[in-house]
Amino acid sequence: MKRALAVILSVLIADQVLKVWVKLTFLYDTAIPLFGNHAFLHFIENRGMAFGLEFGGEWGKLLLTLLRIVAVGGIGYALLKMTRTGASRMLVFSVALIFAGALGNIIDSTFYGVLFSESTPFRRAIFLPPGGGYAPLLHGAVVDMFYFPLWKGRLPEWMPIWGGEHMVFFRPVFNIADAAITVGVALFILVQRPHAAKPEEQAAAQVTEGDLPPTEGSPSQPV
Repeated sequence: MKRALAVILSVLIADQVLKVWVKLTFLYDTAIPLFGNHAFLHFIENRGMAFGLEFGGEWGKLLLTLLRIVAVGGIGYALLKMTRTGASRMLVFSVALIFAGALGNIIDSTFYGVLFSESTPFRRAIFLPPGGGYAPLLHGAVVDMFYFPLWKGRLPEWMPIWGGEHMVFFRPVFNIADAAITVGVALFILVQRPHAAKPEEQAAAQVTEGDLPPTEGSPSQPV
């Protein structure tokens, strides 16, 4: 459990420190290069789900935040149960990453609207503004900043559907919490594969010599 807590705290602290710094330092929708033209810190905010999808206006935003809180509660319960039942370290590590990432984004959507003023292309946000924050409790936006446009160009005309269109890869802007969730899910899948590959071997390994029925002519009890 201590290792899981260390993973969770490490992700949360790194995620929140970077988000607060970006929120208070950057004008909205501005960027600074990290590695040439292929990596940027680009400040935007996501008021909906992954890739900026939104639904239902203010009530939809409230429902989305509440669903996230319920989901994180379920993940946290599963993680606690894993640590108590002796699950593998890699499995616990993967779920801890998912839990930390989900919790990091919930902090934004729950509290940032109350704690910060609105970020605009002309004015930086203020922490605890005198006039109140930019949104009510549970209605905040998630701060994103990592942008990696590794390739930009026009797709060949012969390609179906998208042929001839301009494309940027990788277009989504994300944060440390998103990265933790992605890595955690990938590790979780990889950890499950060896166990699901050969169930018959697991069943055979559980059979001990004492479970086998006595063969013909063998004594059932010691003489």
